[in-house]
This record gives sequence, C-alpha cells and structure tokens, in this order.
Amino acid sequence: MVKRNGSYPAKRVENMKDGEGFVTLESLLTPDELYNKGRLFSVMTIDPGSSIGYHVHEGEMEAYYVLSGEAELDDNGETVALNAGDTVYTADGKGHSVKNAGATPLKILAVILFT
Repeated sequence: MVKRNGSYPAKRVENMKDGEGFVTLESLLTPDELYNKGRLFSVMTIDPGSSIGYHVHEGEMEAYYVLSGEAELDDNGETVALNAGDTVYTADGKGHSVKNAGATPLKILAVILFT
C-alpha cells in the first residue's frame, strides 16, 4: 500500500500536553496499520514559540527523529538541544517535553509503541 503526500489525516492541537501554542499531527499510519502494537506514527509540526508539555509514558515508549528545525528537549529532567538528524528515545516510565527553539517550524517524525 502506498499513501501519497497530502493524503494524510491532519489535526491541529492547541496546548498539546499542556504545552504552548499549536502542534499539527499528520497521521502516517493508524493503530490498526501498526497491528495495534502502537498508537502513533506521525509527522508533528511544532510552530515557532510552541511546545508539547512534559508528560510520562506508561506502558509505551516514544521515539522522535528531528526532520528539520531546532528543538529544546526536557529528557526526563535534562535539557538537551536537538537539530535535524537527531533521534530521541523515551522509555516506558520516563518523561519528556519538546519545544520549538527556532524561528521556523520544527518537524519531527514520532512513533509510540506499546511495551
């Protein structure tokens, strides 16, 4: 199966996980297409000045791959700068937040899988 650019369902979320501003999620695969082994495989676009608030993953893990832009990550209490090509792994029971630290949209490929 091929899914074409522009055909992905998208939703714009305000104050995601009690963060600031807006995040747009383009769903690349549904949970059914992930064989119910996860709940998210999306491109997230975080507007300048926006963020996803700190949250802890329980019963799941999340990985980010930065496609473009600059980010500031709270990685379970440690602040880390991220740029295009960087990968983040948040294990079950650990937490994180991410904010756009630049003047252009921050694009991240994100996947959440059940542990």
